[in-house]
Amino acid sequence: MNDEPPKKRMVRAPTRGAEVGRTSAVRLKTAKSRTPSSQAWLERQLNDPFVAEAKAKGFRSRAAFKLMEIDDRFGVLRQGSRVVDLGCAPGGWVQVALARGASAVAGVDLLAVDPLPPARLIQMDFTDPACGQMLIDLLGGPPDLILSDMAPNTTGHKQTDHLRIVGLIEAAVDFTVEVLKPGGNFVTKAFQGGETAGVLKLLKTHFAEVRHVKPKSSRAGSSEVYLAATGFRGR
Repeated sequence: MNDEPPKKRMVRAPTRGAEVGRTSAVRLKTAKSRTPSSQAWLERQLNDPFVAEAKAKGFRSRAAFKLMEIDDRFGVLRQGSRVVDLGCAPGGWVQVALARGASAVAGVDLLAVDPLPPARLIQMDFTDPACGQMLIDLLGGPPDLILSDMAPNTTGHKQTDHLRIVGLIEAAVDFTVEVLKPGGNFVTKAFQGGETAGVLKLLKTHFAEVRHVKPKSSRAGSSEVYLAATGFRGR
């Protein structure tokens, strides 16, 4: 599940400043029946240079720039690789994977995602026991890269939301350790203070390197970070 409300090849992602362009802040003239949080989100969207750049480049979401930066830094996407995208709506990461040479992409999300051929996308709960094998079947074999931009719907109850976040990360890690090809890579959304020591220990056991990264296109006020695990050693 994406960090933005519903709506996983550029040489490099745009940077803040001259490349993206600066404009005067836009404010909504009327709140109508919007809640304060909805009003704030809409104003952020209108004033976010990465939202404008994503639209200009034909990407479905600003999240595309997050994956491009992670790939530029760590080389997680390889030509001809098979890729699984968990929490793929609305499709920005799928677009990047295809543009950067993935030979096959299979994605899943609770939300419906408009087709992005040749990617194979399904609307399903990833925690459904049948989902993992279905993704592998759609992919045509074990993946070289697993991406997870999943995030739960928040309840506003801090402890409950924390448990949901950790549960999704753990489910993605367990799936990765089970099916990823040796030498493969894994990228997952996490949150500052949100991942457990057990998750990091497991990743460090199975991967050559595990690094935290907060992409420039991730909003400064957001607690999200990403874990980039490279060089899977196998089970």
